[in-house]
Amino acid sequence: MADTGMPDSPLLDLPGAVPASWPDESVAAHYGDPYREQRALDAGTGFTDRSNRGVVTVSGPDRLTWLHSLTSQVLDKLVPGESAQALILDPNGHVEHHLPVTDDGTTAWIHVEPGMAGSLVSFLESMRFMLRVEVTDVSAEYAVLTVAGADQIRPRAALAATAAELAGRGTTPAGMWAFEALRIAAHVPRLGVDTDHKTIPHEVGWIETAVHLNKGCYRGQETVARVHNLGHPPRRLVFLNLDGSEDRLPEHGDPVELDGARVGWVGSAARHYELGPIGLALVKRTVPVDATLLAGGIAAAQEVVVSPDAGANVQVTLRSRRI
Repeated sequence: MADTGMPDSPLLDLPGAVPASWPDESVAAHYGDPYREQRALDAGTGFTDRSNRGVVTVSGPDRLTWLHSLTSQVLDKLVPGESAQALILDPNGHVEHHLPVTDDGTTAWIHVEPGMAGSLVSFLESMRFMLRVEVTDVSAEYAVLTVAGADQIRPRAALAATAAELAGRGTTPAGMWAFEALRIAAHVPRLGVDTDHKTIPHEVGWIETAVHLNKGCYRGQETVARVHNLGHPPRRLVFLNLDGSEDRLPEHGDPVELDGARVGWVGSAARHYELGPIGLALVKRTVPVDATLLAGGIAAAQEVVVSPDAGANVQVTLRSRRI
């Protein structure tokens, strides 16, 4: 992911705040007690500053039919207040953008990974043609807060006041360490962290959440249909239960090995308040589902997220936890 270009969040001034590192520079890793913060998020009594994410708006009367034509999701019937996940794929079906989209009746609000707003706007602008749409990068004016599990887009200038209001209602600030631990435990992949430039939707479970399989005529759709109907994706996302006796976590990009051979790579890793050290990895589809792996040199039992039988018109229900 690119440099976000974002200023440090004012919520780094909260007591105990410790800045996060890649990919979440400019927001807090934690506020002094990551496990307590995880418990608050799990209980629905926490909020996370995700103001390093980019925010893009699409307005105009053609906005939903236009976004519908460009993405993997059915968006032309999105009602005000409703949200959906969508993907923008390259011509070969590789994922370029993962888009949570919410429409308010006049504007579609989209937020993307840190540093990705500029490339999204450039792509959308290149596809405008004569349609009645207006695309704007509003990242400098608006920011994402995740409150009790729901993403909210708030005025950036009001972040400190919003945090004070939430704290006054007994809601606990929780840093990205806590948020990421619960995300990993819920088997939810993150673009640019658990994916690479070759990732197709089937490999990480987005075929279930961000792709409408009865929708055609969007860039990359041919690959989606071909894999779903005729084949299998080359890789699959797995959840890792890491050896808790180790005093470290595997790093992003570390090799995943089986019997001395590299079979994949580590995306995310974190320490969960109940599960201990955990992670997500992309491995070859043919890796046996019961094999013990080495992730960055750390022993890891795997849990199926995406079945080896994904694709080939097999309907797969993902085993996921709540986030």
